[in-house]
Amino acid sequence: MSLDIICFGALNMDKLYFVNRIAKEEEESFITGFKESPGGSAANTAVGLARLGLKTGYIGKVSNDREGKLLLESFEKEGVDMGGVMISREGRSGIVIGFVDKEGDRALYVDPGVNDTIEFREINLGYAGSAQFLHLTAFVGEKPFEAQKRLVEALSDIKVSLDPGDLYARKGLKALKPLIERTFVAFLNEKEMKLLTGKSYREGSEVLLNMGISVVAVKLGKMGCYVTDGKEAHLVEPYKVKVIDTTGAGDAFCAGFLYGLIKNKDLYECGRLGNFVASRCIVKMGAREGLPKLSDLHKMV
Repeated sequence: MSLDIICFGALNMDKLYFVNRIAKEEEESFITGFKESPGGSAANTAVGLARLGLKTGYIGKVSNDREGKLLLESFEKEGVDMGGVMISREGRSGIVIGFVDKEGDRALYVDPGVNDTIEFREINLGYAGSAQFLHLTAFVGEKPFEAQKRLVEALSDIKVSLDPGDLYARKGLKALKPLIERTFVAFLNEKEMKLLTGKSYREGSEVLLNMGISVVAVKLGKMGCYVTDGKEAHLVEPYKVKVIDTTGAGDAFCAGFLYGLIKNKDLYECGRLGNFVASRCIVKMGAREGLPKLSDLHKMV
């Protein structure tokens, strides 16, 4: 079976606590609400892509526990192919505990569980190579990071997209070099670009392009996004919406942008698609609730 895209990243149950404010050291706050929903950066992007009608697969790992079953049920309901998902008989599935304030800002704590036991030898190379694109996001541990590096080396003719997040950006350019050299499109926010390259998002984008990346998309939140392929560059305006919860906004952006690339849209239009899908995500609680369907794209203006 050929797929448009396969996502490879951590599978986590998000346990989100809504708070009056996010407490710092030695401070107290109080909880105003709670929501549990399936998450994981690449998993959220996979659901976003599936809702937009793309044939989407997944590589990841869960345990045979309550959280693992809920994560798989969600994929099944959304139409994400699970041919690359491993189920462990031991350990526990990944969990993210998040605190979301009234402005929609958040603080996240990751308990990776069996995500961090993924090894390269467990991955079905035939399945992994059956798509046009392979989308990678960060893991906490070294084993799955090594597995990702070996996988992109083994699959020389697949386009790779990379959303390093804070966890991988902190590793620095040298550690990420094996992934960067195989990356077609990279997604970062402004803070991650500074962590990874030590430079502003425009200068940092040049660094990544010079390392062989073809397209860089920088997620700028309220400012929209900055996209460049070295020949052209655009600052793409955001869609103005009332923000409820920013959880999963970056993952949603990736889904919209990758949909544009796979559908051969131009760079500016890919940026608009990314902004649109992200804008739909942040008006609902949780990472997936607001993700649009293909039939919603006509609402882009």
